[in-house]
Amino acid sequence: MSAPVLGKSYDRPASLDLPRSPRGRAKTNFELYAWMFMRISGVALIILVIGHMSIMLLLDGGVKRLNFAFVAGRWASPFWQVWDLAMLWLAQLHGANGLRTVIADYSRKDSTRFWLNMLLALSVILVMGVGTYVIFTFDPNIS
Repeated sequence: MSAPVLGKSYDRPASLDLPRSPRGRAKTNFELYAWMFMRISGVALIILVIGHMSIMLLLDGGVKRLNFAFVAGRWASPFWQVWDLAMLWLAQLHGANGLRTVIADYSRKDSTRFWLNMLLALSVILVMGVGTYVIFTFDPNIS
């Protein structure tokens, strides 16, 4: 039998709210897929960014050769367009997924969470749309 210490009884455990406790029963595996996406996109981004940095900063004279003509020549190739597009999309989606988790963890009201997520989605769509447009419609012939 436990004796009370300073007026407290240890017969009943204290009740604490669990961090990140679910607000309702999950109906889908969205969080599992989001977690897996973060791991896979993180590895892909490491490869894409190290390749990008190596080409841009280390090879063939490094930063000194970077100018409008270099970018025009690079984006004339579909390979480099897809490379840069993959980097843009993965970075945006990876970052947005992480920020979505932060919003879910720290916003207390459902309405705040909703509007922050809407603002996040709008900004991601805007940046990805403009970035994709620039990559595929880039014209090196400025008139």
